[in-house]
Amino acid sequence: MAKLCCPECFGDRGLRRDIIPSLSPTPGVCGYCATVDVALVEPIALRDLFELLISVYEPDPAGQTLVDWLKADWDLFSHPAMDVAHAKELLSEILDDGDIVRKTFSPSAAYHSEALARWATLRDELMWKNRYFLDEVLDTDRLRELLGHLPADDMPTTWFRARILDGGDPYPIDNMGTPPARLATHGRANPAGIPYLYLGSRPDTAAAEIRPHTGEVACVAEFTIAAPLNAVDLRNPRGLVSPFLLADASAIGQLRADIAFLERLGDELTRPVLPRGAAIDYIPSQYLCEFIKKVGYDGVVYRSSVSEGINLALFDSAKATGRAVSLYNITKVSVTVDAA
Repeated sequence: MAKLCCPECFGDRGLRRDIIPSLSPTPGVCGYCATVDVALVEPIALRDLFELLISVYEPDPAGQTLVDWLKADWDLFSHPAMDVAHAKELLSEILDDGDIVRKTFSPSAAYHSEALARWATLRDELMWKNRYFLDEVLDTDRLRELLGHLPADDMPTTWFRARILDGGDPYPIDNMGTPPARLATHGRANPAGIPYLYLGSRPDTAAAEIRPHTGEVACVAEFTIAAPLNAVDLRNPRGLVSPFLLADASAIGQLRADIAFLERLGDELTRPVLPRGAAIDYIPSQYLCEFIKKVGYDGVVYRSSVSEGINLALFDSAKATGRAVSLYNITKVSVTVDAA
């Protein structure tokens, strides 16, 4: 009996949430990644989708295999069991072609993106030249379209916010939300005077984000946000976008060209910033978040640079409901150094 594959083989949101469920899958154990109790389909059922995807690559003796490109460009075959050999086996079954997985390819030169270069120019202008009336412009229609590929799916409903305790008693929940607008200083996502609610997915994430010192006490409040959360997820654009949700090769090729731009936007929200330079260094990420808010999202999800959890900048604090408040002793702060 031929082996069946599952969404976990690929790690693609479109295949997992939309496409494979529409193919009348059967439950069972995956023949490729060994995931149990999962939706299974015949690999050949995905042939048209993968043929459209690989059409944006051209034969090139100096290139890489299709599996290498699909892993690098789209974070496909991301399951730990899907090493190169297993991925080639599955791709050859999907395409019904055992020879094509041994050939080498390169991305078509027909697709390119100027968004990253434009962002670099705009970023420089925002920081050092103009703040409100800009000479450099982004293609905001394209940016809005690209953000639509990054929905914050499967987010927790419980989040946390921390403050360093200044006294013996925990702060009341009413004092654990956003500060008054006049007292709101600039943050990674918000300009001064426009407060957002910064939340972490875990208590230790929230505590780490306020840069505590050993021996201090963190007051951590629990907040709940009703699902669904209409937010942009900038943690890992390459692993979140799904080429299989696009209808033609040109759209797929252009999305591939623009992924580096989306990754740069995610980096803007994550890269460490020294406190003495924050007023300037935060301006590009504040501009980005203002645009995300303007086009109708509730917030933006981004990686934490100081912990294993994730962060959420919520534009309207009224969408979060405060619950319990707890105290945590800061027992250790770790520092990692690299040679300059």
